[in-house]
Amino acid sequence: MAASSRASESSANPAGLNPNGGQLQYSLLLQHLIGDRKQAKELNLAVMGGLPSPHKSEEQKMIERGMESCAFKALLACVGGFVLGGAFGVFTAGIDSNVGFDPKDPMRTPTAREVLKDMGQRGMSYAKNFAIVGAMFSCTECIIESHRGKSDWKNAVYSGCVTGGAIGFRAGLKAGVLGCGGFAAFSAAIEYYLR
Repeated sequence: MAASSRASESSANPAGLNPNGGQLQYSLLLQHLIGDRKQAKELNLAVMGGLPSPHKSEEQKMIERGMESCAFKALLACVGGFVLGGAFGVFTAGIDSNVGFDPKDPMRTPTAREVLKDMGQRGMSYAKNFAIVGAMFSCTECIIESHRGKSDWKNAVYSGCVTGGAIGFRAGLKAGVLGCGGFAAFSAAIEYYLR
């Protein structure tokens, strides 16, 4: 009889409120939300936010600090720019019809050695230029990000302006201003499409 009165009380008061004092009866609330037939799901730590990571050793922390430093990022961009620039230089030399061309004797066909030598020279020239630009851009972006304390699109725009201005300034003030604006616009466009 007590069980039937409890069941009628829970059906009349589904929130689990006690009609006398207005206090919440936790067991009745669980009964209403879960029910008799549903089983509680297993607690899976991977679903709930992952396993806690173990403490890092001093060596691991030192390596992480080194990899997040501006010098490492600049070195990585330098190496990546060198490889990309070399590949781009060899590709452009491969599709250029004037590779190995001798202006003194236009009818002579260049040898394979001359063509490969010209491709290597152009690849090396592009590789050096891309490496310098990549290192300058990455280093200035890292310094600006560290100074501002934010990681957003403005860092790339400011860094593009500094890099383009420094490269263009060798040809004069006007070229420096144009280089700053051009690199900043290009960096803004790249950031817009990447984010």
